[in-house]
Amino acid sequence: MRREPPRTLADYTPLAFPALMLIVFFVIPFSTMIAVSFFQRNPAGFYTPDFVFDNYARFLSLFFAKVLGFSLMLAVLVAVCCIAIAFPFTYLLTRQSRKMQTVWLVCLLSVLSLSEVIIGFAWQTLFSRTAGITNLLVAMGLMTEAKALTPGFGAVLTGMVYQALPYTILVLYPALVRLDPTLLEAARTLGASPVRAFLNVVLPALRNTIVATLIMVFVFALGSYLLPQMLGRPQHWTLSVLITDQAIYQSNMPFAAAMAVFLVLISLALVGLTLMLGRRENAG
Repeated sequence: MRREPPRTLADYTPLAFPALMLIVFFVIPFSTMIAVSFFQRNPAGFYTPDFVFDNYARFLSLFFAKVLGFSLMLAVLVAVCCIAIAFPFTYLLTRQSRKMQTVWLVCLLSVLSLSEVIIGFAWQTLFSRTAGITNLLVAMGLMTEAKALTPGFGAVLTGMVYQALPYTILVLYPALVRLDPTLLEAARTLGASPVRAFLNVVLPALRNTIVATLIMVFVFALGSYLLPQMLGRPQHWTLSVLITDQAIYQSNMPFAAAMAVFLVLISLALVGLTLMLGRRENAG
């Protein structure tokens, strides 16, 4: 079936409500944030309307450039770790019976019901010295004494991967379920091992899906706020943490808005790249 293009004004009526929601909940707030980012901070803790670039100039300083670089690096690591764990897990999951797949998917959905605060406190306990996993390693003779693993970069990375992993699996699952099993059968018939068939057949067939999932997890991790504070030190804080610090505790709303504008622009660019990849995959 071919979709007919709109010809009259009434044909655009179904788009009125989504367009209104987009304007109210995105265009107006984002425009307001852009305007505030050019305002001048008032020493009394407020801000006055102006048009200055001081906030963006400060954001390009060495300190905040390091924070941005760390945030981007952490988001990339989280995305890569999630794909490395979720892709083979999801592939093996799709090879199970329908009943077993349902059980696993229900478990993943139950993990999604946990808030970021609960996840943070749970990993704080697991990484603590008194009741953490290092006590188990001491009991097994792998360590001489228990020690705390938090705060630290490893704790932040582990907590963020744990939080993003269920989303990654649920995004990859539909594509892997639709994968034609005859492709693997043909590869096995030609003498390829299961690992080689997976690397040479499954991965190339889902290349665009993997890239789109990487971008999605990257955007998700880029906005992480609580876990870097709960599991890391100040040098492990992401840009989202500093935005909140500047807006609430430092009362510097224009500077916080400038950082938020940059963060939103990065996210929008990556979302646009994901949509472009999705259209290319559908066209292919």
